[in-house]
Amino acid sequence: MPTPRPTYDLVIAANRLPVDKVVGDDGEVEWRRSPGGLVTAMESVMRSQPGAWVGWAGDAGEAPEPFDEDGIHLHPVPLSAEEVRDYYEGFSNDTLWPIYHDVIVPATFHREWWSSYQAVNQRFAEAVAEVAAEGATVWVQDYQLQLVPTLLRKLRPDVRIGWFNHIPFPPVELFAQLPWRAQLLEGLLGADFLGFQRQADARNFVRACRQLLGAQTKRDRVTVEGSRRQVRAAAIPISVDFQGLEELAKRPDVMARAREIRASLGDPEVLMLGVDRLDYTKGIRHRLKAYEELLSERRIGPPEVTLVQVATPSRERVDAYRLLRGEIEQTVGRINGELGKIGAPAVHYLHHSYPREEMAALFQAADVMLVTPLRDGMNLVAKEYVTCRHDLGGALVLSEFTGAWHELHQAFACNPHDIEGLKQTILRAINTPAKDKQRIMKALRRRVSDHDVQRWAARYLAALAAAPELPQPEPRNPPTPHAQETPLMPAPNESRSASSGSRS
Repeated sequence: MPTPRPTYDLVIAANRLPVDKVVGDDGEVEWRRSPGGLVTAMESVMRSQPGAWVGWAGDAGEAPEPFDEDGIHLHPVPLSAEEVRDYYEGFSNDTLWPIYHDVIVPATFHREWWSSYQAVNQRFAEAVAEVAAEGATVWVQDYQLQLVPTLLRKLRPDVRIGWFNHIPFPPVELFAQLPWRAQLLEGLLGADFLGFQRQADARNFVRACRQLLGAQTKRDRVTVEGSRRQVRAAAIPISVDFQGLEELAKRPDVMARAREIRASLGDPEVLMLGVDRLDYTKGIRHRLKAYEELLSERRIGPPEVTLVQVATPSRERVDAYRLLRGEIEQTVGRINGELGKIGAPAVHYLHHSYPREEMAALFQAADVMLVTPLRDGMNLVAKEYVTCRHDLGGALVLSEFTGAWHELHQAFACNPHDIEGLKQTILRAINTPAKDKQRIMKALRRRVSDHDVQRWAARYLAALAAAPELPQPEPRNPPTPHAQETPLMPAPNESRSASSGSRS
């Protein structure tokens, strides 16, 4: 008889496994830790409480057999090439991502993408059900797996289910554009607790349930129709591993590399830095526009001031991302051609990713960190920069439209849509006296240190454990919605058909 697979008391489900496959010259396969905020954040959780991680291994086709890597049991989920195209590149990143980020670019709706999203979410739910022990805690991650909570509850009603949204959750006026809005909300309501980056995101979700499903809500709770089960939605903002990253930044080789970076750039008086995925939500074009105008107005210029822009490759098969890359590279070329000098380009543009040691060195080398997204759930780069500045140097320019701004109020805040205002904020970050910038950085570091990733995980898991277990009695007099919260359309008549309102 086959040996039964082991089961685990903690199961993480995310679109990707926390490792990438690397094939050496000799054909040997090696798994290396993936870059990115989710992996960094969850790694410490899995170290302190061993469990299983369910996710896609990154290659289309058959999935590898489950394996253990660095103390974590990894359970790969297969995706076909068509599913990568339709579920991931299509529905997740060309339908949901634009809607959840203020429709900076138009969203695309295709019924076959939705069908693929449903099928993949079902496969994830089945994989989680297979590895979860009796009464296990399951923590589902992000917008790619919004149907998993309810699908998993049908398979395994014994487990505790949490879901965390790493990106913004949109206002109901934007969310309502989705033809499958009801199914997505119902999928999330299978969880016991839903975590969001900002309180506004949690409120948006509750309001969407009230207006689009006709659900009964009270403050941060939604009552699930038919079961009288309550689901809580609250803000528990994610953070970074402060202690681990600070220790890395204090290493002599990393500090020496920071000095080497500055020297290789000609030891500018002011080194500005941007580090982003190459994504239209990150405000890279707006940042370059403000910088170009400052150069044209001769308020700053090379070699005294220079900008390093790291743009990590992202979703390069999605049209909007290909267009963005071309626009940014053209802008960088124009700035350097018109405003740079021989041996002193105005912009150093790097289109690839770097290991953590190199990023820590870059953060220490930078006098001004430009974090200027148009919309971002959190933006851990801002917190990583603050963590690495153990010398209390540097200045953080931070967009008001990031989740990080709600915690790091002392930063040099900006509205990236206001180019003139962004220019003034950059100049303030450059010209504020060093003593004042040290005071600001000290306050920012205290906030990140006190609210690190370990505290985030502990708060989330405690909130999940405390979620109501038993059905709650119905209130005698359900609250009447305010006039401005009248449902957009009567819930009982709303179609649940996947083809309703969709576009081919």
